[in-house]
Amino acid sequence: QVQLVESGGGSVQSGGSLRLSCVASDNTFSRICLGWFRQAPGKEREGVALISGFDGSAAHAESVRGRFTVSRDNAKNAIYLQMNNLKPEDTATYYCAAGRYAYCSGYRMELYDTWGPGTQVTVSS
Repeated sequence: QVQLVESGGGSVQSGGSLRLSCVASDNTFSRICLGWFRQAPGKEREGVALISGFDGSAAHAESVRGRFTVSRDNAKNAIYLQMNNLKPEDTATYYCAAGRYAYCSGYRMELYDTWGPGTQVTVSS
């Protein structure tokens, strides 16, 4: 079974940066929509960013637009989330997920079949 594994989380101060990585165990997801989601304590999981498996086009949630950037490297079976100007409200467990098709169709959880175990990001003020 193909697996996704996130890394790169940690603790930073407000205004700092982190780069998250998500690596797939094989190249199955090289042409699939991949996404980053996050879940803060006591809150529902929310979508952060998506990147198409068709043309590499990206979308970012309004709350992170201009601060976070998603990218992918199919040669390495990986996607990344560069997070700049982090805020305390960005504190959450971050997950990567693989969709079913090349095109991304939004952040509804049921569109994503495979999830990584998550990596914790903590931003202090």
